Amino acid sequence: MTFQHSIIALVLTTLVGCSANDSANFASQATDARNQTIERMLQQVTQSTVTEPENSNTLLLTDLVHVPALNTYLDTALKNSPSLQQSIVALKIAYAQQGVTSASRLPSVNAGFNAQNEEEGGDSYNASVTVSWELDVWQRIADSSAAASKDVAATQASLEIAQNLLAANIMRGWLAVNVNQQLLDIEQRNLAINIQNETLVLERYQAGLGSLEELDSAKSNTASSRATVAQYEETLAQSKRSLVLLTGQWQSELDMPEVAAAFPNVINPLDTVPVQNMSGRPDLKQAFFNIEAESLRTDAAYKAMLPSFSLSASLTDIAETPSEALLTNPLWSILGQMSAPLFQGGQLKAQAEIAQLTAEKSFWVYQETLLNAVNEVENAIGQESALTLQQNHLTDALTSAKRSVVSYEQKYRQGLVDIFDLLTVQQQAYTLEAQLSNTTYQRLLNRIELGLALGLGVSA
Repeated sequence: MTFQHSIIALVLTTLVGCSANDSANFASQATDARNQTIERMLQQVTQSTVTEPENSNTLLLTDLVHVPALNTYLDTALKNSPSLQQSIVALKIAYAQQGVTSASRLPSVNAGFNAQNEEEGGDSYNASVTVSWELDVWQRIADSSAAASKDVAATQASLEIAQNLLAANIMRGWLAVNVNQQLLDIEQRNLAINIQNETLVLERYQAGLGSLEELDSAKSNTASSRATVAQYEETLAQSKRSLVLLTGQWQSELDMPEVAAAFPNVINPLDTVPVQNMSGRPDLKQAFFNIEAESLRTDAAYKAMLPSFSLSASLTDIAETPSEALLTNPLWSILGQMSAPLFQGGQLKAQAEIAQLTAEKSFWVYQETLLNAVNEVENAIGQESALTLQQNHLTDALTSAKRSVVSYEQKYRQGLVDIFDLLTVQQQAYTLEAQLSNTTYQRLLNRIELGLALGLGVSA
């Protein structure tokens, strides 16, 4: 619990501080109830917080499951995944939009050439070059350009979300192949034992030492085990195909994954994970960049109601031939202009109000994301504790069940117990072994969920 409290204390301290430094237009309008709620959460956590040394080593999401062969699938998926490519294109669009917005801060140059033919006046040609520039006295254009930069940062965070999620899905897919392979191996061993029991019961029955009910029961268990093996074989094949599909290739050049019989190594115990403050969570970064972008747009919307100043300079030349009209003897003019909106039916004011409400909405989206992030960390750590206990208890139960199987096999050969008792304890042992594999699988999945909740990412 100390690790849990340290994480959440750092989270709340860092992220509440972030929200206090931004959104000057609407942060003061937030309700006191929201502030009191966060303060109570912070006080509740810090009451039992013990300072721990912070490990400066960078931990990646892919470090949670150490499988060298898995890196090939991760690299292929990061290059070919259609969903990730869409996020990359969205980032390129954001950069292009930033370029459009930033271009408004620079002068614009336009060139023109006109030809005119009149019945009595003959031909005339007019060439012109005009340079115009709006003076950004109130920093309105600068605010719009800065907002576009924040949009790029938010889109970059969205790309990080897609990358982390793709890596997590690849790791989940690998673990699914792993657990399905283990379940198949367990059931195949169960089938082998059932076949052996059926042979033994048949021999006893033929020798007049067993009953027909024992033989039917043995055959029933063998047939049921064969059906389960067929089911697990198809489930394993589907999980392998799903893993290959995550790489973005239907008929991939990658071979079907060959998974070992044991689960991969994971960071254990959890205290070896460096202390995280969730500042690297891309969804929180995206929400915060959206706040900054909408706040800048709000400033720009209010400044749009102020007077604007612009300068324009032009060179013009009129001649009777096209060559003479190419600014050989031009006339120049310079114009300074100031304009201010007087009446537009409340349009500018409404746009400013919309921008302010949009910024406030982004603020509350950030708060919701923050609370969900804290809840995800708490749930993952709580699940870690529960699964650890389940894993320990199942390990003890399986050890006892294996001893019971050995004992019942000896008693059955001595005629002290019947086949039904032996089949019961054998089935119990294999059931416990399958439950242990599933519980270990769930714990590994939970480690991935915890990594995502803490903001662990993948290498660039």
